[in-house]
Amino acid sequence: MKFDFQNKQGHTLSGQLEIPSKKPVAYALFAHCFTCSKNIIAPSTISKTLTDSGIAVLRFDFTGLGNSEGDFANTNFSSNVEDLLSACEALSQKYDAPKLLIGHSLGGAAVIKAAAKLSHVSAIATIAAPSDVEHVTHLFKDSIDAINDHGEADVQLAGREFKIKKQFIEDLKGTSILDDLKKMRKSILVLHSPIDDTVSVEHASKIFMAAHHPKSFISLDQADHLLMNRDDATYAGEVIGAWALKFLHAKKEIGPTVEKDSVLVKSRIHNNFTQDIYTKDHHIVADEPKSLKGNNLGMNPYELLLSSLGACTSMTLKMYAQRKELKLEGVEVLLKHQKIHAKDCEHCESQTGMIDVIEKTIKIEGDLSSEQRDRLYEIAEKCPVNKTLKSEIKIIPSRADK
Repeated sequence: MKFDFQNKQGHTLSGQLEIPSKKPVAYALFAHCFTCSKNIIAPSTISKTLTDSGIAVLRFDFTGLGNSEGDFANTNFSSNVEDLLSACEALSQKYDAPKLLIGHSLGGAAVIKAAAKLSHVSAIATIAAPSDVEHVTHLFKDSIDAINDHGEADVQLAGREFKIKKQFIEDLKGTSILDDLKKMRKSILVLHSPIDDTVSVEHASKIFMAAHHPKSFISLDQADHLLMNRDDATYAGEVIGAWALKFLHAKKEIGPTVEKDSVLVKSRIHNNFTQDIYTKDHHIVADEPKSLKGNNLGMNPYELLLSSLGACTSMTLKMYAQRKELKLEGVEVLLKHQKIHAKDCEHCESQTGMIDVIEKTIKIEGDLSSEQRDRLYEIAEKCPVNKTLKSEIKIIPSRADK
């Protein structure tokens, strides 16, 4: 879902919040690489993969990059750190404070610097991060003299032209992330490829040695610096997720107590239409599509209704086939709901207003005779949910606040 916020300079920064289907066990913040954006393969894939571990992740474009406002030429490493702090503040105000910071390349150095200022952050994961921020200047080393002589220069980075000012280089001088690591007592996971030709793996070694335990290192074998192979990014996300759940001390959500044969539906705080649905033993999510301003984290109410009818139909056929020892191999039930004018319904009792119509197409597979198939189609109409929908239904409302 879209998550824009303002930085300290008043610029609107473009963010994307990836939310797990269940209630998040923790929130994280992702910092992309130098001159990159939130939508390249590494941040987008890793963030989405982390939702499988129940972690919600905010990724955003730094000032002047991607869809964010501001002039990149006026930014530097320190302003990137400030953007991270602004993102943390915005996430804390609307949802919860991030406990995990993840940074890719120079973004990895930035999250270390930011984490030193954030007491609520308990874990850091760096990916292909340099151990000294001045290392980034090797990307435009041929332009250093021009920048120093003229105050600025246009340089080519990853096929695009960027204006680098002298203040950017000056800001890097004297900035040591290793000093911050030595003072920190936060869990850290260092991920790096041994064949990274942009930031050598020796940088990972220096970060690891400077950090205190608990610390871990994962080799991203055969991966390039930007993790352009989606499989490498997915692997990194899976590793970070498994590691983070332990060091964030996060536990899978324990749902509310619900009596047998009852269903509890709770609206999710800070979400538009997302609903958590609980039974005694299970939890699912309902939502509306993004076209209706939902988060699309689950089926909509009518899809759930059709699912109930379809599941009941299939289960009823399976039960009957087992009891009669029929060779039923599989059942498919395709359902579609629509509203039509009563006057257009040939066999409906009502002649005015709108009528709900559910089209149900059943496909039966197996070594069955014609008579057995005919009987199964008859039995399908005896499914309990089917009977409920066709019978008179009385819904008794009550207020829990009385």
